[in-house]
This record gives sequence, structure tokens and C-alpha cells, in this order.
Amino acid sequence: MEAFTRFTNQTQGRDRLFRATQYTCMLLRYLLEPKADKEKVVMKLKKLESSVSTGRKWFRLGNVVHAVQATQQSIHATDLVPRLCLTLANLNRVVYFICDTVLWARSVGLSSSINKEKWRMWAARYYCCSLLLSLARDLYEISLQMEQAARDKARRDEAPSQDPLGHCVADEETEWLQSFLLLLFRSLRRHPPLLLDTVKNLCDILNPLDQLGIYKSNPGVIGLGGLVSSVAGIITVAWPHLKLKIH
Repeated sequence: MEAFTRFTNQTQGRDRLFRATQYTCMLLRYLLEPKADKEKVVMKLKKLESSVSTGRKWFRLGNVVHAVQATQQSIHATDLVPRLCLTLANLNRVVYFICDTVLWARSVGLSSSINKEKWRMWAARYYCCSLLLSLARDLYEISLQMEQAARDKARRDEAPSQDPLGHCVADEETEWLQSFLLLLFRSLRRHPPLLLDTVKNLCDILNPLDQLGIYKSNPGVIGLGGLVSSVAGIITVAWPHLKLKIH
């Protein structure tokens, strides 16, 4: 109970819970829409989804400052590739949150002259760029982990064995793709923060790709991706040691 209270006291924690609720409603609405006797349930889910989405905009009002602080931190990363990817990703997030704030001002009636569609596309574009750069960082970190796992395997292979011939035959019979996937699995299993961050970014990118028309998805796929991403975000907020660190 104490851990739950500490989690909900954080703005990020509340936003993750609202986000999970929003995408759960989207997924359920998609699954129930084809059923003729579920119109009322679908309408309630749609209203709840809209209300939660509006509530989340209030939580995101201060995220511009957080993104600027994240940019300042990423500049000091020791490794060049993460420093470049994360700094550019955070700069794109700053612009995305500015666009999101403008859209919020339009939704609450502060300025009716704002072109909602234009700002929505700009927000999606910068959000997509931010996620692509974050994924590039994830791929770089995965490659480092796979190199380390390959070196460890090579050292084990060089160790004396009671049946070296049988071991070599088994290695020769292993296909390249199977070896690659096994190495990838071992690398991610050894580094849960990297696995969570990669899954989260992959799921998040479905929404802006759909909005930009690059890769169209149905609401069910976007809802499921958003729900998985939200669960990953909840885990990293509840257990900070599972958040991918900047080195």
C-alpha cells in the first residue's frame, strides 16, 4: 500500500495510470463495436476515453520543462551515440510538448483561431522523430549487449570440454537466424531496463505512424500497443532501477 501511495503521488505515476485506462478503453471499444448489443457500453467507453485523454493533458502541461532538463542531462552522456540520439530525441520532445500545449489551449477554448489539424500533425511528426531517435539508441545499446554476450560465448567455447567434437557439430548445425535470435534473447534477458525501453518505444511509435499515414493501424492495434507501453512505463516509475540509465 505504501508503494502504491508513493507511486500515485507522482505526476508521472498518475499519468501512466490514466494512459493505461485510456488505451484499455480504446482496445475494449474496438473489440465490442462489431457486437450489435453493445452500443451503450461502447458509448460509455468512448466518453471515458475522451475524459481520461483530457485529464492527461493537464498532467502533461509541465512536461516541456522536464524535456528541457532531460536534454541538459543527455548532453553529458559519456558515449557519443547515446548522447547524440538522446539529445536530439529530447529536443524533439520539447517541440512535441509545445505543440501539445497549443492543442490543449485550443481544446479548452483559449484560442479558437488555432488550426487544430495542422498542430496535431506537427505534434505527431516531432513525437515520431523523438521515438525513432530513442529506438536508435536502444538498437545501439542492444548491439553492445549482443557483442558482450558473443564474447562471453566465445570464451566458453574456448574452454576445455569433455566432448569437443559433439559441441562443434552442434554449433555447425545451428542456423544463423536461430543463433542471432538466441543471442538477442540472452542479451535482453540480461538487461531488463533495455528490454522495457525498447518494447515501450516500439509500442508508442504505432500511434504517430498511423496519424502521419506512414503505417496505418486500426484502433485495436494502437490500443493494445498503448496499453503495453503504459504497463512498461508504470513498471519503470514504480521500480526506478528498471529505467534505462544514461551512461
